[in-house]
Parts: sequence; structure tokens; C-alpha cells
Amino acid sequence: MEYAIDIKNLTRNFKELTAVDNVSLTVEKGELFGLLGPNGAGKTTIINMLSTMLKPTSGNATVWGADISSEPTRVRRSIGVVFQGNTLDDRLTGRENLDLHGRLYGLSKDLRSERIMEVLELVELSERADEIVKTYSGGMMRRLEIARGLMHHPEVLFLDEPTLGLDPQTRNHIWDYIEKLNREENITMVLTTHYMEEADSLCKRIAIIDHGKISALGTPTDLKAQLGGDIITLTTATEDGATGLLEVCKDLNLATDISISGSTVRITVPSGERAIPQFLNAASGNNIPIESVNLRKPTLDDVFLYHTGRAIRQSNVDEMDRMRFMMQSRRR
Repeated sequence: MEYAIDIKNLTRNFKELTAVDNVSLTVEKGELFGLLGPNGAGKTTIINMLSTMLKPTSGNATVWGADISSEPTRVRRSIGVVFQGNTLDDRLTGRENLDLHGRLYGLSKDLRSERIMEVLELVELSERADEIVKTYSGGMMRRLEIARGLMHHPEVLFLDEPTLGLDPQTRNHIWDYIEKLNREENITMVLTTHYMEEADSLCKRIAIIDHGKISALGTPTDLKAQLGGDIITLTTATEDGATGLLEVCKDLNLATDISISGSTVRITVPSGERAIPQFLNAASGNNIPIESVNLRKPTLDDVFLYHTGRAIRQSNVDEMDRMRFMMQSRRR
């Protein structure tokens, strides 16, 4: 089978920093695939290599059958990219931005005109097409960038943090457009995000990226099922109380996974409803007061915590800033 994307041992170093570390994965044609991880995990660096903007240090990949190192022109003809930051010319109208993009891809005047109407309608911006982009809202700009990425009929569309900084309502609208494009246009999509709910809602499969490596790979349902049941969190009054509670809960041999964070003990069990009374009785028998109890199904945040030992929001900002500085220095 020929994959839309086939990555083999892809690595990218920035001096002593390894931003992408020996990554291998495949993306099927028509798939909506997610790269999930905190800021600085290596997601954008992977996209930059796949879109030929950055050369790998080692390893290689093909995009729609074209080699990213030896056939960059073929790769660029088959892809569209929605960058993490705004790259629109806000002094032009929406229509003019799309027309410029079509010219850069060599589309004829008639084809540009036809395609501009199609993509504007697709993202519901037809009525605002001739207004200056700087008058657009943030959500409208993202929709226009998606439309621009579709102008030349790409086979693969890269979406790098497409909803970053948007309010929840606008973010949900962008999700609807992405799902519609994938379903109706059958475009292969690679989405990078650090929003758990975004990856869970949109992606057929997810690769969890941390420190440049793949920590887990699978469908959202399968990844959550691997944790083995329900999540119970028991909060005590003090951290010392939580330490004692941790040992008490371990002695019951009910948990498939158990961890502690501050004054809270987090427990994974096959059946939460049956296990909670046993944990509470054990805590009471050891004079450990419980302030709150919570029971829920596993989330992708739990999956990330399980595979990396930390929550996705505890990302290393210093590492992200360092990589950005190296990128900027390289460009200079």
C-alpha cells in the first residue's frame, strides 16, 4: 500500500537540541491524523520537514509518493499548509489573498476565479471576500487561511495549531470546517495541536509527541482503553495525608495504575463504582480524611500523563523558547 505520508527514522537537531528524535509513522490516504503534544514537543518541526521548509538531520519521508529531500518541488505541488501564525497580507482583501496564492501555484485566470468562489463558499466567507483582511476577526482569518491552503487542490493539507488563540465557540466552528473538508473533499490532513479535546474530536488516529519522540500511537478510543478502566481521584487535606493514602490504596491491590500529585491520589481501576467504597473505608480505617472524590472515564490528558509522567500543560517553556531562538538565528 502506498501511504499519503511515510516517515522513516526522521530526526532533526538544532546544535545540541534534538527537536525530532527518530520518528517513524505512516498516514493513510484520506486520513485525518493528529500530532498531539505540548508546545516545544517537535510537532511543528515535523510539519516543517514534511513541507520541505526544513531539511532532516537524518532519516527521510515521502509525501504523496514524493521524497521530501530529493523531490521537494513534487512535494510542494501536492500539499497545502495552514501555518501556526497568521501569514495573510492584511492590507489585501480576502479575494486578493487567494488570487495571489493561485498565481504563485501557476493557476490560470479562469481557474483562479472559479477556485476562489469554491473555497470562499466552502468556508462561508463569500460575502466578506472583497473586504480588507485586517477587518476580519481571528476566526475569519483562520478560515481564509484554510481556504488559501485549498486553492490548488492539494492531496495533503497540514494544519499547524489551526485554532490556537481562538475562543471556544470559534474553535468549534473551525472543527466543523475541518471535518467537512476531510469528509467531502477526501483530503488527507495532518493536524498538530496541544488541545486534547481537539485531537479527540477530529482525529482518526493520534501520535502523542513528547520531547521529539512518539510516546503512543493509535485511535483516541484505543489509547484511552489501554489505561484499563475508570479514573478515581481522591484529594486529602495535606500532602502527607496523600502519601499515606497512596500506600493504603496500593495495599488493596485494586489499581492498574496509581500516582500522586500534591494532595491528590489518582487511581485507575477496572470498575470505579465498586472500588470507591473500598478506598474510602481503607482511608477511614487509617484516619486519613478525604476532602473530595471524583470518578470519570479516561481522557487523552490521562493517556498523556500515563505515557510521559506529566500533564500536557506542564510543558517545558524554556525548551520551546530555546528552539525558536535557534530557528530565528538560523534564518538570520
